[in-house]
Amino acid sequence: MQPDRRLIYLMSVGFRRLQRGMEQQSLSAAQAGVLFVLGQKDGALIGEVADTLDLVPSAMTGLATRMERAGFIRRQRDDQDSRALRLYLTPAGRDARKHATARAQGLNAKLIEGFSEAEIDVVSRWLTSLQRKFPKDTEQSQTE
Repeated sequence: MQPDRRLIYLMSVGFRRLQRGMEQQSLSAAQAGVLFVLGQKDGALIGEVADTLDLVPSAMTGLATRMERAGFIRRQRDDQDSRALRLYLTPAGRDARKHATARAQGLNAKLIEGFSEAEIDVVSRWLTSLQRKFPKDTEQSQTE
């Protein structure tokens, strides 16, 4: 039996299923991403978080608004530049991050189950290559 080589289709379906697997009762996969970023760099600028998660600024603003309303983060103006917003985890956000981290670890374990280290290295290398082959500014340069 030949392997299915419809890579775009397979990635799309796999991504949606992973997102559903990552989502928890009150936490979306995108929100979990914000919690992971802030867990590494609490007080990051909203633009830094958006860039790390490969989100456009308007999507990040809406995401931050929803997360602030849910009590996961708080927004604060930057001390040196009042136009800039920094995001901070709240105690509820830190707790949600712990649960999301455990969930992500479980999903990662399930993803690699049944594959050798060498196979996982190839998959990781291939997925990483997508970032080089399709840089963030590809959409912008195609519409200009």
